[in-house]
Amino acid sequence: MRHHTDPSSPSSVTSGDFRAIHQGDAPDKPGHDASMLGQHARSRPRAGTALSPAPDPHRAFARAMDALAPFEPRPHLAVAVSGGADSLALAFLADAWVRSRGGVVTALTVDHRLRPESAAEARRVGRWLGARGIAHRVLRWDGDGPVPRRALQARARMARYRLLEAWCARAGVLHLMTAHHRDDQAETFLLRLGQGSGLMGLAAMAAVRELDSVRLLRPLLGMSRAGLEAVLVAEGQDWVHDPSNLDTAYARVRLRALMPELAAEGLDVPHMAGLAGRFAAVRAALDGRMAARLAHAARPHPAGFVRLDRAVLAACGPWEGERVLARAFGAVGGGGYPPRGERLERLYRDVTADAFRGRTLAGCRVLPGAGGSDLLVCREAAAAAPPVPAASGLNRWDGRFVLRLTLARRGARGGGAQGLRIGALGRTGWATARRDRPECVATAAARAIPAPARAVLPAVFDRRGLLAVPHLGYRRSGRGTATLLDAECRPLVAETLAGPRFFGSPHGL
Repeated sequence: MRHHTDPSSPSSVTSGDFRAIHQGDAPDKPGHDASMLGQHARSRPRAGTALSPAPDPHRAFARAMDALAPFEPRPHLAVAVSGGADSLALAFLADAWVRSRGGVVTALTVDHRLRPESAAEARRVGRWLGARGIAHRVLRWDGDGPVPRRALQARARMARYRLLEAWCARAGVLHLMTAHHRDDQAETFLLRLGQGSGLMGLAAMAAVRELDSVRLLRPLLGMSRAGLEAVLVAEGQDWVHDPSNLDTAYARVRLRALMPELAAEGLDVPHMAGLAGRFAAVRAALDGRMAARLAHAARPHPAGFVRLDRAVLAACGPWEGERVLARAFGAVGGGGYPPRGERLERLYRDVTADAFRGRTLAGCRVLPGAGGSDLLVCREAAAAAPPVPAASGLNRWDGRFVLRLTLARRGARGGGAQGLRIGALGRTGWATARRDRPECVATAAARAIPAPARAVLPAVFDRRGLLAVPHLGYRRSGRGTATLLDAECRPLVAETLAGPRFFGSPHGL
């Protein structure tokens, strides 16, 4: 997989996908490799639709960007561009905004290579962007091995995040923008309402998310789909129509078909997006209170688990106690959805009962601690990521850890070529470490990691077996270890326990 990082390199200016990324809180926009070029007439308003005077989109975009500040004096913005109307419009708006400040935009397309025509489509979109002087990179997903069809979209979504964020980290880009708009926000609100989400979930998508190395920005949450299409119509610009947007296998597509009927009953897009905004304001106000609760209830550990004080959790009461549990699951669950709705309510009742003996849920395991005064929340072994090839430099694993490996020169270009892998330590790995280097597992730091949590510690393996476990200070004794010179590890949580304050939609565009 090649990634180009020089925005000025002519050979790397190709094409971009704007909405090619979304997180757990973002709408699932399936099939970012679109297959049909749209004509403007297809997207014009239906006959009889009342039109109000449209605001200047560039002025409105500037107001939204002011709300998302701060930015450096000459910012470099990355924009995920699929070639759809919303992502192309964002690229154009962002380019005009950043040029007026002496900065630059790089459009990024993720080619999942799920269809044979995806590469040609990416090149076509690249030509559109190149004609406007917008730098562009195509990031290709090589896949993660065989994936069940039902899990393909989720796996592709995770890959998009990984590729886009990795490119930003290498290029030193601090801001990654996606084109989720007001219609997406309304759909997300309705979907979560149907799923039984509470106040936090009904706040829908945040306008700002702090990822590990970049800010994820959604400046279009106040702009309608029709308004974005109008930007392109005014520019005489075609866009790509994604056939999966008509695939009724997706709940979002089925819900979208009901929107006209809902609007006739007063539940139109502006109304529902406005409701999400009100929930977002309440959520932001509660975030500070939750941070104080978490400071008393939770004790996070750098080995990727959290201990919760059961007495404090019970004293919180159901609503706040459920939020504490959700934050703990979000912190150690590798980026998956924490439990919510009825499942979260049932979990709180269970863990505060004297008879609680343990549960697995949402990729996590929760158990009573020794003595029963606290709870252990850690990653579920069965949900941990499979082993992945290791290379010199930064390696992410399971959405929870970043390992910095220093390899000997012959293995530096790809530890996978030397048989190096990063995976869960497991019981077998622990037994190997204990047999080979008993002094490593006898330390106070090692003893502080409970067995369920150490089973999912990241470890480095080679063709001979276990090679290193950074959390234990373990390195295999004897010969055959020269490939790995050093290994360090730090936690990478998808959602910090206290978390940043939730920031909802900027002003409507």
